[in-house]
Amino acid sequence: MKKVVIASNNPGKLREFTVLLANADFEAVPQSALQVPEADEPYATFIENALVKARHASRLTGLPALADDSGICVPSLGGAPGVFSARYAGGPKSDARNNAKLVEALRGIADRRAFYYCVLVFLTHADDPHPLIAEGEWWGEIVDTPRGSGGFGYDPHFYLPDRGITSAELPHEEKSHLSHRGIAMRTLADMLRRSSRQA
Repeated sequence: MKKVVIASNNPGKLREFTVLLANADFEAVPQSALQVPEADEPYATFIENALVKARHASRLTGLPALADDSGICVPSLGGAPGVFSARYAGGPKSDARNNAKLVEALRGIADRRAFYYCVLVFLTHADDPHPLIAEGEWWGEIVDTPRGSGGFGYDPHFYLPDRGITSAELPHEEKSHLSHRGIAMRTLADMLRRSSRQA
């Protein structure tokens, strides 16, 4: 299996990437295991932040790199929290405070639609001029009362009307299949297979 450095220190994301990458015949190595510090994420778009994280991790390790930038977007809030999802309530990072702020921001708003968004960037080396880029969206609604103990981030408040449960109530394997990251990873896996055949 080929090693790929994962440009993230988020335990939830690392678990999902490890499973998803193993299915594409890659061994995921967290950047923390290679003493790679987190990159700055100064941009207003998910794609720019994912690119800078992947280049940073690849440059410091010499390995291919996979980075994501993802978050939750609420159309009735102009797309917020968006790229600020992890620190929506300010630092230090806190899922509980982020969720409380989101619920408060939606007080009195009827349109509770929201979507998780993920963009993945795969680089073969730090200066790769042709990165593979895949994306995924996962739609649901924000509910005031949290439900479920699985998942992370906004999952206890992310309600799936077609299933009648929140993302935090989904079994892990089902979430990995349905989620924005699962959709993006399957797209990326197909892209990796196609690029390997063409090489």
